[in-house]
Formats: sequence, C-alpha cells, structure tokens
Amino acid sequence: MRLVTLRTPDGTRAGRVEDDTIVLLDAADAAAALDNPRESGDRVALADADLGPVVPRPSKVICLGLNYKSHIEEMGAELPKHPTLFSKFASALCGAHDDIPIPDSSNAVDWEAELAFVIGRRVRNASAEEARAAIGGYTICNDISMRDWQWRTSEWLQGKTWERSTPLGPALVTPDEVDDAADLLLRCEVDGEVMQEARTSDLLFKPVDIVSYVSTVVTLEPGDVFSTGTPGGVGAGMKPPRFLQPGQLVRTIIEGLGELVNECVKGAEG
Repeated sequence: MRLVTLRTPDGTRAGRVEDDTIVLLDAADAAAALDNPRESGDRVALADADLGPVVPRPSKVICLGLNYKSHIEEMGAELPKHPTLFSKFASALCGAHDDIPIPDSSNAVDWEAELAFVIGRRVRNASAEEARAAIGGYTICNDISMRDWQWRTSEWLQGKTWERSTPLGPALVTPDEVDDAADLLLRCEVDGEVMQEARTSDLLFKPVDIVSYVSTVVTLEPGDVFSTGTPGGVGAGMKPPRFLQPGQLVRTIIEGLGELVNECVKGAEG
C-alpha cells in the first residue's frame, strides 16, 4: 500500500495511490490511515495533488548522523559504536515538491538524501521482532543542512531544523511493498548531476536496530518519523565544498519509494 498526505482547503487528508489516481481516505494523514484506510469515495488525479509531508505533525522527528561508512569516511570520523542521534521539529518538514529555502543567514546549505520510516504502532523496549512490526512504512527524506550553523557548536540541532527545509515524501510505502527497504538504490541529483548514490543495505544501523535502540530511551508513538542518515557525496565533503544555490533543482530518489523534486529559492527564511 502506498499512502500520501494531501493539502486541501479544509486541512490535510490521507489518500491511497492507485496508478495515477489518489483514492481519498477518512484520515488526516498517511500515518493515521495505516490501521484503518477507509475510503471516502472521492478521487483526485495524482498529478493535481498538493502533497504535504507524509506526516505533517509528528510528535517526534528523530534523525541519525554518520550511518553510512562512505559518509563517515568523507567527514573524517570514526565508525560509531552507537547510533548518533539528533532531532528536528515538525515545522522543519515540507512536501515532496515544495521549495527548499536558501536563507540569507546561511552560506552553506547542503543536501543529504536519506531513507526514512514512520512508526505505525506504540512500542517501548522493543525486541528485534517488535521493532520490525512497529515500522508502519518507508519514505524519503532530504535532511537539508545549514552547515555553517550546524558546526557552530558540537550539537547539530541549529543547523538541521530550519523551517520548511526538510522534504518528506512523496508517499508512505508499507514494508511488504519494498522488502522492508533492505536493499534499495538511493540517489541524490542536483541539476541532473548525481551527487550521492548508495544502497540501503550499506546502512551501519538498520531500521530495526534504530527502533530497538531508541525505544529503550523513549516510547515511540504512531506517526513518529525517523530519518536514517545519508551516504557519501554531500557538498561539505567535496574539495572544494559545494553548496546549494538559488534556482537549483534537487531530486532525491529511492527505488520503490518514488522521488522528491524540490527547487531552491533565494532568501526564504522558512
């Protein structure tokens, strides 16, 4: 099942994708539709849909840094023994085709293509089996990072949660559709140039590991969003570094999950 979240004049609405059509559901967003995807009877063309983040207002957005060996090496870090965690606020999320802000306050806006997943059931202290069952679906995230702000201190939050800067979507795809996202091709392009390419099988900490680890710390609730980290090829790791500029187009693709297509826009502060 492939679920999306649409923006409508009356608020957000969940829909199920069937070819080039969206069947509207009686739920506010894709995560809320996982357990009971009841049809409303209305349909819209997928091409006409205004897609919001698949989960517009999650109670938690938990992200991993340093989770692909290639990215760890390009950033000059050692392989971590435990997941490197940071968070975002829900206001950082935007839709699959929304603009990416290039704020006047940052000169180092970077791309980070990532596999993301959404919790589908409440879980705490999860075993591997419980963790796998708790994953409601997979999606795509681009963890757009303001590097000059990120590196002001040892804590990353200030460079990671700029408003409406993190595309999440286009759809929430249930695990059975993509073999639990075990080995999917991930790619990021900027103006058609491939910047990142890797397979999700290269993740150091897999989604099940992440759920088990984080659920030891805090109860995970339906709709909580996880982004699993990025592979090598980010702009900050290039020599010389390259960063996003107004007018550029960023495509983030994961096999079986779809793609994000976002234009960079000058001077938007969120």
